[in-house]
Amino acid sequence: MLLHYADASDDYETSYFVIFGVPYDGTSSFRHGSKFAPDEIRKSSYNLESFSQEHEFSLRDLKIHDAGNIIEIDENATVEEIVDDVEFFVSKFIGDGKFPIMLGGEHSITTGVCRALKNRDVGVIFIDAHADFRDFYLGSKFNHACVARRCYEYLRGKVVSIGVRSVSQEEYKYAKSIGYEWITSYGVMEKGWKKAIEKAVNMLSTEKIYLSLDIDGIDPAFAPGTGTPEYFGLTPMNVKNIIDFLAPRLVGFDIVEVNSEYDNGNTSILAARLIQEVLFSVGKIKNKNQ
Repeated sequence: MLLHYADASDDYETSYFVIFGVPYDGTSSFRHGSKFAPDEIRKSSYNLESFSQEHEFSLRDLKIHDAGNIIEIDENATVEEIVDDVEFFVSKFIGDGKFPIMLGGEHSITTGVCRALKNRDVGVIFIDAHADFRDFYLGSKFNHACVARRCYEYLRGKVVSIGVRSVSQEEYKYAKSIGYEWITSYGVMEKGWKKAIEKAVNMLSTEKIYLSLDIDGIDPAFAPGTGTPEYFGLTPMNVKNIIDFLAPRLVGFDIVEVNSEYDNGNTSILAARLIQEVLFSVGKIKNKNQ
């Protein structure tokens, strides 16, 4: 039986939100296991209430479709093939007027999203512990450690990362040389989440935004189940507030690098809840505009 995200029981044609999984972790460089995350997140979603007291409506009032996983767990698939698949499906979903929500998998898959967005006036905000701005890593230009660099190239600079606290010297020097900057987790803690996200939006200068959430952007005290944990990170409430702030601009969302192999279940539940927050905050605006 196909496992669906809770409350995602509507058909594709009538739905605005389309959830899909990409169970791939072929370029993971420390802890493998994020390929199991899409279904673990789906399982965790059934622990959550459909109704939001804060937003004052239920997810059952929205049209949500779960398209399943677009690939099988395949140890022989190349990252280039996976990126191509993601580009194809995201292009279709956006072309059909849908709001895609992608469940990773590792962060390399977001490269396919950026390819799908390259001819649209959309900026990408990453929430991430890492700069992910390497040109090559472990022999690949599409490694998870290169995703922000590839997206920067595809989207002609319309990319910014929030929560960064782990950067190689190579990345640091190259970013400085081209005038690219990210917003560190220290900056978020010092000035607050709202000033940080306002700065990111101003840096992009695009009306529409796609949000890519690497779960390691959140401190591992809250989200230990991830491939490359880094301390001194954001809180779940920081991320929730950022999602709510961006909701009027959002055209899509992904959550990546959840790794249930190194978790007690809490990270998958947090991921499921943050997906809910996207559904609640964007869905509330969608309903008001109808």
